[in-house]
Amino acid sequence: MTSDLAPDLAPDLVPELRRDLLDRIERYYDAVPRSSARAEDFGTLTLFVREGAGWPYYARPALGSAAGATADDVERVRARQRELGVPEALEWVDETTPGLRAAVEATGLAVHAHPLMALDLDADAPAGPAEPPRADGAVVRMLAADDPALLGAMCVPQLAFADRGTAVGAAGAVELAERMREQAGAGTVGRIARRIEEGLTRQAAALEDDTVLCAGQHQPVGEVSEIVGVGTLPAARRRGLGAAVTAALVADARARGVRTVFLSAGDEHVARIYARVGFRRVGTALIAEPAEDTAGQ
Repeated sequence: MTSDLAPDLAPDLVPELRRDLLDRIERYYDAVPRSSARAEDFGTLTLFVREGAGWPYYARPALGSAAGATADDVERVRARQRELGVPEALEWVDETTPGLRAAVEATGLAVHAHPLMALDLDADAPAGPAEPPRADGAVVRMLAADDPALLGAMCVPQLAFADRGTAVGAAGAVELAERMREQAGAGTVGRIARRIEEGLTRQAAALEDDTVLCAGQHQPVGEVSEIVGVGTLPAARRRGLGAAVTAALVADARARGVRTVFLSAGDEHVARIYARVGFRRVGTALIAEPAEDTAGQ
């Protein structure tokens, strides 16, 4: 579906390779929440419930389930999410579970489509740059668990996603400093630092004069990793920082033995940025949530 999303599905990726790639991504999606959440079985659907602090998870199609979920299945999951006090959210890949969208929409949830993109499977696997990559004067580097830039790297994407799009925005160093003061005691840095130490998260950032301008992560599970949360400080957009951070994350993933790197782009404009780094669209990621949650967006 979604022929309006750009770039188009990679025309040279044969169906067998696409199915294999989507199967690896599906197994990754099932595995990655299990490091910090418990899985509740709803037959055709699995609800991941976070244990401990952090952003809540979602429900997904049960791995290997041959039957398609019905609207009643979705309603049961939503009732459990309301009981737990967590967002009523589902995420899945349209090409892998094509019948789920109709069942989800029948319950009144709003469904949003995003280009699902992956690196060329036959691309060379770089060992990583000999020197830290630069983008318009900024230095891009991977952050260790004790890096003083980690707090800024957590806050920049928050400001970026609050001002969506690719146009230059107003939020800059002043707003970042304010957000960092707000988040200093929230425990977010400690949680990410532990994930870095455990090898569950790899964090990259682009810095200029010790100020984080762009940041993002990849989260490896075996030979597959997803790039998530790449965001640029709105006032620093249009400088190639997002592409540079993404390239650094890819290099780090490949250097660690990852064979499949994928991501979900926010929209077609963002997808074009990732296409310049070597990603191509292989499917459509769907996210469902109550319609009122997106009012005004």
